[in-house]
Amino acid sequence: MKIDNTPNSVLISGGTQGLGLAVARSLVENGCREIILAGRTAETGARAQAEITALGATCHYIQTDISDATQAKRLIETAITHFDGLNSLVNAAATTSRGSLVDTDLDLWDEHMNINLRGPFLLMQGLTRHLLARQAAGSMVNILSTSAHVGQSFLTAYSTSKGGLLTLTKNTANALRADKIRVNAVAPGWMDTPAEAEIQKRFHGADDNWVEKAEATMPMGQLAKPAQLAPLITYLLSPSSGIITGATIDYDQQIIGAVPE
Repeated sequence: MKIDNTPNSVLISGGTQGLGLAVARSLVENGCREIILAGRTAETGARAQAEITALGATCHYIQTDISDATQAKRLIETAITHFDGLNSLVNAAATTSRGSLVDTDLDLWDEHMNINLRGPFLLMQGLTRHLLARQAAGSMVNILSTSAHVGQSFLTAYSTSKGGLLTLTKNTANALRADKIRVNAVAPGWMDTPAEAEIQKRFHGADDNWVEKAEATMPMGQLAKPAQLAPLITYLLSPSSGIITGATIDYDQQIIGAVPE
């Protein structure tokens, strides 16, 4: 099935690498021609912008740290100045730094809430206000994690922030149905990304072969891959996904709630 993204104008936070950049590639492959990429690092952003532009889209990179509320608000405002028809959002920016209940300090807690929950909230709020003012339909996809359901002991703040984003997804989907603004979420499991490589080395002493070792323990012999997941997000953003709203799709080989044999 061909995914129809022709009408879409999309902002992707965390769009300069990993899953966010894979979504941008998938969008362009399926007809999207207006993309905003947001991320913290200028060099990475410039490379990503050049790549997506070369694929045939009009692409802008906006350097942003969405942990800062002022920058998050400015991001959506600037994106709209580039594309007045902006109608879609992917909240892919996140931090996954570690901390259990007993060793998570207030700074770490605030970091997770500001990046993983408040930042997406502000972008969703800004885009929704723009769409309502124009009486335009729209679509948003929030990137959660299977950790939103429980999470590991060393992911207390992360899991809580993603659980909050799950509720925000469903709450806003319910509120915006009659305005034809759809809000959905995808919750990946363990994923092979540059950010995850940094986390594994920083917190778990992983070596350069960590992906190979991790995949040897997986039921399907691999970690989740951004290029495999991106078309699902593209579909949820697109008119092809019809009336789907308020959905949370667990994208993983581990089954939530399953009891070990």
